Amino acid sequence: MLVEKSIKEFVQEVKSDNPTPGGGSVSALAGSLGAALSSMVGNLTIGKAKYEQIPEEKRTLLEENQIKLNQIIDDLLVIVDEDSTAFDDVMKAFKLPKETEEEKKIRSEKIQLGYKKALEVPLKCAKKCLETLELQIVFAEYGNVNAITDVGVGTLLAYAGLEGALFNVTINLKSIKDEKFKEEIDREIKESLNKGKALKEEILKVVYERLG
Repeated sequence: MLVEKSIKEFVQEVKSDNPTPGGGSVSALAGSLGAALSSMVGNLTIGKAKYEQIPEEKRTLLEENQIKLNQIIDDLLVIVDEDSTAFDDVMKAFKLPKETEEEKKIRSEKIQLGYKKALEVPLKCAKKCLETLELQIVFAEYGNVNAITDVGVGTLLAYAGLEGALFNVTINLKSIKDEKFKEEIDREIKESLNKGKALKEEILKVVYERLG
């Protein structure tokens, strides 16, 4: 499993001439690190000095969001490995026989199903990274100010994971012939990107304000 490798081993795998792990796995890893940094800020905030000065509803939100972030970290680490095999069905379908019209039809259908399946994993990754961004704002606003830069780095990583995963969704979508399906996914891509960009800018604004 990729996630069981050391950091050095993982980087060596990425730089090799193997197509996997690629951008999808790296996006999931980036997202998990972004969530982990915010969780760390939570650990440096919750129950520490001055914590009781934070409004009660914000303390509750910090604690609830940290629990959610920890689950997202686990989910994204699973996706690091899932993404490396997401394209397998497409490759298998391309190897199917295509001598007769029936074989061509079956092969084409399998290829299309493979592409749809291949974009499910990066789409799931993008959703997890977007959720991370949604959870991070309270850490920027009320997290330990001495760790505010960690919130900023976590935000950048979560956004990188989001847009990086959506690159993979987009490239697989180009090969799909189902126009209705393409329109639905394309709309989801645009909505996720727009929301993610807005959240990133909102959080970074708070980070820079607290840095100043």
